Order: sequence, then structure tokens, then C-alpha cells
Amino acid sequence: MSSLSDQIFQPWSTELPAYADEQSYVLIQRCLTGEETAYVALYNQYAGMIYRLCYSLLQHREDAEEVLQDSFEYAFRKLANYDANKSAFKTWLYQIAVSRCHNKRRRKWLPTFSLGQLTNQEITDTDSPTPAETMQLTEQQQVVWTAIQELSDKLRETAVLRYYEGFSYVEIGQILGIPTKTAESRMRLAHKALRESLAEQIEQ
Repeated sequence: MSSLSDQIFQPWSTELPAYADEQSYVLIQRCLTGEETAYVALYNQYAGMIYRLCYSLLQHREDAEEVLQDSFEYAFRKLANYDANKSAFKTWLYQIAVSRCHNKRRRKWLPTFSLGQLTNQEITDTDSPTPAETMQLTEQQQVVWTAIQELSDKLRETAVLRYYEGFSYVEIGQILGIPTKTAESRMRLAHKALRESLAEQIEQ
């Protein structure tokens, strides 16, 4: 008779839960059996993107690192509560991280998309920089920073999740705990405000 761990490593005989991707789902199941290397693998898979999110929202290295560790500590503690039939693991993890960023938020933010991206809804440059990379940002990106800082906290938050993390409005709603329509409305307002604020620079 095979053990639980043996069953986990076998090919799936049934359909995965609605929002599960196989790689993460397998790691989660291994974590729940107490396998320490699975926790390390799961952390390594998502730590980079969670750090970038936290740093983009907080623009403070130490705060971002603290929120990163706090987010994973909580996620691993509550891993058995994650339901892959309700949301993707990435969405669940971002929800935790954003919630903790709320508690650490400063008035400075780090969105770095280019001015040209504000002329349409399709964002192609989706990698927010690491702290070291911020020293090499262009003059145009500096202008965008100023415009972003003028947005309300709610609009800045929505814009970062949409522009950089590529989340759908449904996912943004899940992460922020708001209706999908509210996420769409906030993004329209953010896009409009940025476009108006940067109109002169975009035309140059």
C-alpha cells in the first residue's frame, strides 16, 4: 500500500482544483506532509515577486523585507486553509502581502512603467525594479513617480497590481477585498488621472 507522500508524487488521476497550477499544488501538498525542502521550494518560487510587490508599494528595503518574511510566515502557518477551488495560490499569497503592506505603508511608492504605456491599456513593461535598479531609472520614469505619488492610496495600489503584477480585475478584487467592478472603476480613475497629469510629457 502506497504512502501519502508516494501518492503526491504520482501523476494526477483526477482533475486539479479550479485555480491550482500543478507545480505549486504539489509543493503545497508536500509542505502539508511536513517536508521542509518543499517549504524552501515554495518560498523560492514566489519570494522574488512578493518582494518586488512589497518594495513597489513601500519603497523601503527594510520594510519590504520584513513584510516578505511576515507574509510567508503567516502563509505557511495557514497553508492548510488555502483553498485552490477559490483562488490561485499566487492570488492568496498576494492578498496576504498587500494586507501586511497596509500596516507598513509609507507615503512613497515605486511604480516605474513608462509614459508611453499610459496611451493605452496594454502594459508590456511589467517588471518593477529592485532597489539597486532604481538608481538607473530614466528621467521619464522619475516623472511617472511624481504623478503616481499624487494618486490616492487606493488608486496607487490598484495600479501597481494591474500594471506590474498583471492581475485581472477579479483577482485584484480578491486581493483587495473589493468587488470586481470597484477594481475596474479604480483602475479607470487611476489611468485617467495619470494620463491627464502626464499629458504634456506624453506629447513630447
